[in-house]
This record gives sequence, C-alpha cells and structure tokens, in this order.
Amino acid sequence: MSLCRFCRAPLNHSVVNLGATAIANDLLSSEQLTRMEPTYPLHAMVCEKCWLVQLDTDAAAGHIFGQDYVYFSSFSASWLRHAEEYAAQMRTRFHLGPQSLVMEIASNDGYLLQYFQHAGIPVLGIEPSGSVAAAAKEKNIPTQIEFFNRAFAEKYLASGGPQADLITANNVMAHVPDVNDFVAGFASVLKPTGVLTIEFPHLLNLIRECQFDTIYHEHYSYYALVSAQRLLAAHGLTIFDVEELPTHGGSLRIYAMHRDTSPHPIAPRVDAMLERERATGMETLEFYQGFAARVIEIKCALLEFLIDARRQDKKVVGYGAPAKGNTLLNYCGIGPELLAYTVDRSPHKQNKFLPGSRIPIRVPEYINADKPDYVLILPWNLATEISCQLAHIYDWGGKFVVPIPGIKIF
Repeated sequence: MSLCRFCRAPLNHSVVNLGATAIANDLLSSEQLTRMEPTYPLHAMVCEKCWLVQLDTDAAAGHIFGQDYVYFSSFSASWLRHAEEYAAQMRTRFHLGPQSLVMEIASNDGYLLQYFQHAGIPVLGIEPSGSVAAAAKEKNIPTQIEFFNRAFAEKYLASGGPQADLITANNVMAHVPDVNDFVAGFASVLKPTGVLTIEFPHLLNLIRECQFDTIYHEHYSYYALVSAQRLLAAHGLTIFDVEELPTHGGSLRIYAMHRDTSPHPIAPRVDAMLERERATGMETLEFYQGFAARVIEIKCALLEFLIDARRQDKKVVGYGAPAKGNTLLNYCGIGPELLAYTVDRSPHKQNKFLPGSRIPIRVPEYINADKPDYVLILPWNLATEISCQLAHIYDWGGKFVVPIPGIKIF
C-alpha cells in the first residue's frame, strides 16, 4: 500500500486512474521509433488525513529531469510577461536591491532571474537539468546544476553561500517526490526575515474544470492552500498571503515566512481562501468523487470529434508539444491516424515524435503550407496567445479546437 508523501498515512482513495503511459517529456528521435518505450502507472489518489492529492508511484526524478529536459520556459511570451511582472512586484513590495539575494528553485533557462539581474539584484538559480541550465548560463545567470533539497541546502550554507532575501519556486512543488525533504531546504536557506513565494496550479480548478491532462509523471503532487499550509507549517514556515493567478488554468501564489522571525502580518485573504476551499468540500472525499467519470466523458467527446472529422476527410493537426498534451493523447489513445502532426516553437522539440502516440512534431510554419481544417491546441492554457499567433488559419476556413474542460471549436 502506498503512503502519503507528506503525512505518511495510507492512501486508500482514488481520484483518477489514467492507466500506464510513457514519460510525458520523453520525446523520441526517428532512430528510437523502433524501440520499446517504458510506461509507468499514472494513478492520482487523495490522502484523507492531510488532503494532499498525489501519484501513488514514482517515476525516477533523475531520469525525468535529466540532462536533456526539453521544456524551456522562455519560448512562451505570456510566461515571460508573467515573470517580468512578478519581478517588478517583488522588487517594490519587499524593497529588494543590490544588497539582496534572489534565489530561484528550478530556475530553468533563466526566464525569471534575468529580470532581477537587469535591475542590479544578485541572483542564483538552482536547476537540476543540464540542458536548460546551460541556456541560463549563456545569459550569464549564476546557476548551480543540482536538485534542491535539505542536503543541498546544508552543503550550500557550509560552503559559505548566503541566505536568500527572496526564494521563488514557480511550478516546482508538484515535481518533488519527497516533499518534506524539499521544504526543509527552503527553511534552511531563507533569511530569518526573508520571503518565500511558491506558485502552483490550484487543485480546486483542476477538479472543477476537469484539467486531468495536468496529471503526469513529473507532477507527483497536486496542491490546494489547505494542503500547502500544512506542509509548510510542519517545517516552521507560515503562509502570510495568497494570490489567485490566471496561469496554467488557474494557479495560486503563496507567500511564506519563518514562523517566529518574520515581520509580515497575515493577510485576510489567507483565511478567506482556506474557508472557500473548505466550504467547497476539498477536505471531504465527496469532492473528488465523480472526477474520473467526467474525465471519461472528455475522452469520449474528443474521440468522437476526431473520428467524425476523419470520416468527413477533414485534417486535424495539433499545436504544441506540452507534457499535458501527451497525457491527453495517450489516455485517449490518439495517434497520427487522428492527429496528423503537431507543431512547436521550440527547436528542442521539432523533428521529434511525441512519446506513446508517436505523433511527429514539426515547425509552426508547416501549418501555413498544409492548411489543415482544425488546429487542436494542446497547451489549452495558452489558447488566447496561440490563437492570436495563428489567426491567419481563418483565411482558409480553419478553426481552433480546445479540449479542456470540454470540446470548444472557434
């Protein structure tokens, strides 16, 4: 029996079982198409003691976040705007300057730290993947290629590394198998008066909007404020503010401080969000019941659309090669016979094939020459940005399709 990653209680209650799939970001080269792909169970469960939703098995983090990790944050214009706005807000709110240190955990290609650095604020990125860390170093952003945890924090401090005035961790909490080891590292490297901000997709939206494709092997855990508060409190950290964000289908940004040494008052919206989550039933099993059935309905609707399009000799192609798209395609059993290809702006993904489905990834310009009837937007959270970039498909009568939380054609 699996145990909860945080409180170690037995996991007895399924949220959704998506079967066994390939690792979502394990893109294939043409030479690899003749080889067998390993698959791993993808089963989300909820702990009825602390209400953390989580996968009941681990795919190896060292493999998933290895040297050839293919997700580069800087290829999303909207995400860069989000990062620039965040940096400006934090500089003003917490009076950051040349005397400060901003540390980002899972700093990727330097997409965020560059904005602090441009303002003359010292920065340090901690990033386990060599491929994206190399891109950060090309921007002259100091980056250590390490997994962040308690052991890293102890080694860093022992070597004379300074504690951080601001630690930022965007969309990384979900990626950590050992959540206690990870948060203990925060508590060590954060200054007594420092601030920790963490962003994560809000579990409330995942369940309500049936965003099941955000469940994949990189995401070991799925958070609400109630579960995040318990986790941080166990390591001496108090959440003093929370914001709702539109990113990733609806996210939370939480602000945390050391329980006994930080001066920040607790904002009223912390209790307001906790009350909202509890009133919604997020600490009851009933809240999670029925989710799996709604996932099946989305699967059936998408397959009906794609099969009907094929029978009418309509071509459907994809836009994007995100991890969430691979959960969707593999769970639904969609291959090149229904989705001819997808395109992606990242050269690190182009001319490869999606894991499991083996759908080819082409350059975005391919759509202009091919003139498909429908473009299925796999990163549906960026639908507005992508539909603006590709608005010219309307010139030949093309339409966009968004699959989550249900089929939308426009």
